[in-house]
Amino acid sequence: MTKAESAVLLAVRRWVDLMVVGLNLCPFAKAEVVNQRVRFVETETQSEVQLLEDLAVELSLLAESPAIETTLLVHPQVLKEFADYNQFLDEVDALLHGMQLDGELQVASFHPDYQFAGTAPDDAENYTNRAPYPVLHIIREASIENRLASYPDAGAIPERNIKLMNKMGRQQLQGLLARCSS
Repeated sequence: MTKAESAVLLAVRRWVDLMVVGLNLCPFAKAEVVNQRVRFVETETQSEVQLLEDLAVELSLLAESPAIETTLLVHPQVLKEFADYNQFLDEVDALLHGMQLDGELQVASFHPDYQFAGTAPDDAENYTNRAPYPVLHIIREASIENRLASYPDAGAIPERNIKLMNKMGRQQLQGLLARCSS
C-alpha cells in the first residue's frame, strides 16, 4: 500500500466526505474537494519537534503554491492525548509567527477526542472538530475571509453546526466517525 493509499489517509478522506462535506460542517469545503484543491498529507513522525518541522514544510508549500487551497496534515503517531495536542497549538501559533505567515495562513485543529472549553467530553457539539486522527488543517486566511464575506449569515455557521450535532446525538455521531475508519 502506498502512502497515498494508507488506511489513515483513507479514513481522513472519508471523514471529509461524510462529515465535513456530507453534514455541511464547512460550507466551503465541497468546492475545494470537488476541484481537488485539498492536499492530504500523512506524517509518520513520533515527536513534536519533527511534527513542527513537517508543519513548517507544509506551511511553506501552501504559501508558495496557489494551486493548493488547503492542506490537512495528519499525524497519527504523535499528540494522541487531546490535552497535549491542545497545548501544542501554542507552538503552532509561534511557528506561524516565526515564519511570518500569521495573517496569511492559519491552522485549524481536529482530534479524535476534541473537546471545547466548557463542554463535557461526551457532548455532541465536540464532534464538529473530531476526526479519526489528529489533524492540523492549514487554511489560507484570505480565502476564508472572502468566502465568509459572501456567505449569508456566516456568523451562524458554528451555532448551526452545534444544533446539528446535538440533534444527531453522540451515539449517531460516534457511529458516523467510526464508519470513516472502516
